Amino acid sequence: MQFGIFSVGDVTPDPTTGRAPTEHERIKAMVAIANKAEEAGLDVFATGEHHNPPFVPSSPTTMLGHIAAITERLILSTATTLITTNDPVKIAEDYAMLQHLADGRVDLIMGRGNTGPVYPWFGKDIRDGIALAVENYHLLHRLWREDVVDWEGKHRTPLQSFTSTPRPLDGVPPFVWHGSIRSPEIAEQAAYYGDGFFANNIFWPKEHYQRLIGLYRQRFEHYGHGSADQAIVGLGGQVFMRRNSQDAVKEFRPYFDNAPVYGHGPSLEEFMAETPLTVGSPEQVIERTLRFREHFGDYQRQLFLVDHAGLPLETVLEQIEILGEEVVPVLRKEFQIGRPAHVPDAPTHASLRAAAEKAVA
Repeated sequence: MQFGIFSVGDVTPDPTTGRAPTEHERIKAMVAIANKAEEAGLDVFATGEHHNPPFVPSSPTTMLGHIAAITERLILSTATTLITTNDPVKIAEDYAMLQHLADGRVDLIMGRGNTGPVYPWFGKDIRDGIALAVENYHLLHRLWREDVVDWEGKHRTPLQSFTSTPRPLDGVPPFVWHGSIRSPEIAEQAAYYGDGFFANNIFWPKEHYQRLIGLYRQRFEHYGHGSADQAIVGLGGQVFMRRNSQDAVKEFRPYFDNAPVYGHGPSLEEFMAETPLTVGSPEQVIERTLRFREHFGDYQRQLFLVDHAGLPLETVLEQIEILGEEVVPVLRKEFQIGRPAHVPDAPTHASLRAAAEKAVA
């Protein structure tokens, strides 16, 4: 099972000091967070893609290309790549290039995004969101698997005898997860292609994500990719830890109360009760995360959000260190207990290449 960090790259004032980092500081902080994730023994770093303030990661491939050059083992991913407003031809080119630079340490989480004004900035209509996600991914899927593509759709100009370059490393496209917080159509899309499904698992009660993941598993089996429990599932989660749970709550409360997404709404206690947010001791984070398997079945990837709401970089790096030293080793061991042998691990470039070689042998 893979464990890692995902960042949305928000530039938010620290409510305890009133100071917001500069964009330069925030971008450099995200790089430091990725470095720390590898140092701490985590498997994945994923950056969001946003094109509006207060977020900075508008060019994920630029950031991930830099991180690829200064890391050796870390899988580089996105959270998410906007399949709706990006041209699928450019996605095919950019992420194949990144795949070569990173020696295969690349996958993607495709998503529609949750910021409506972005669509017209890129010449799109949010009312076409689902249709764009379906059509654009169908083209991207072909561009990575066919050397020459003839294509015509509704939302972009046709292609005639087009070859996307560079070709995927070793002829193996990056693995794709489809991310969603609310759309059954996206769960259906992931199942149709036999791709992964990533539930961000942050803003809603478990029952909401159980329905989406359950649909994905059912349809994954329907399309003949394997049994429902072999479907490739990833989950997000939010944590903040201190040795003493009361200290964690006291320290995190001002950040929660003033966070741009959920601040000035439900109390911290209400949010922890109704969503997977866990603020407490490392033992409490372990206990809460292990319950995810009870809710969603055996799954392949767990990403944690730890760097949002204005938290200082020093504090974020401490959180990653706690994850690496105290939390993830226990989770790795416990999640392996009772895991059926036929449930696959998260795909990697090496495993996908081996499967491709076996298929043609």
